[in-house]
Amino acid sequence: MSGRGGKAAKRAKAVSRSAKAGLQFPVSRVHRYLRQATHHYRIASGAPVYQAAVMEYLTAEILELAGNAARDNKKTRIIPRHILLAVANDEELHQLLKGVTIASGGVLPNIHPELLKKRKGGKLVAPEELKSKKPKPSEGTRAGTSGKKIAAPAKKVSPVKKVPISAGKGSKKKAPAQKKGDKSGPGSGLAVLSEKTLFLGQKVSAIQKKIRECISY
Repeated sequence: MSGRGGKAAKRAKAVSRSAKAGLQFPVSRVHRYLRQATHHYRIASGAPVYQAAVMEYLTAEILELAGNAARDNKKTRIIPRHILLAVANDEELHQLLKGVTIASGGVLPNIHPELLKKRKGGKLVAPEELKSKKPKPSEGTRAGTSGKKIAAPAKKVSPVKKVPISAGKGSKKKAPAQKKGDKSGPGSGLAVLSEKTLFLGQKVSAIQKKIRECISY
């Protein structure tokens, strides 16, 4: 039989160029965009396939890293923040998208180390070390000492005023006479004029002998 009278041959099922190349991105659409953007150039048939393959690889790489960032933050939905973290933490993607701003992405968490550490004795010390518990100063002790008790400062005794020498030749003011019944005196030792006891048992006393030496001076 002639071809006219025979059965019409069945057409083969159309296969897209994306399926032929094994890609998910549309090769035909990329080809159309290339013809619209570069209308004064001749475009080879393999150019849109190569372009679609590169775009698909970059998209898959970014989505994988963004998914890891979302999982680390205990989220099930990828948001622009996760995409920014994925791009910024990858050296090659960061170099590729160096001048790109991602909307609602924020910035990388970064605090200068000098702001976290404080100087202690000329050395940089982490804040955790400075927060270590210090022994509270107890009564009779001061902060900064190794638990040693420091006696309270003794009350200052008012200095003895010098007695002006009279106009007479070599005349000096006589020492005050002692009361009767006072056993302490020049003949029986030193006379104690005043005596104070501190809380640690220490005594501060003013003796008559010291006053005499000051007067004679």
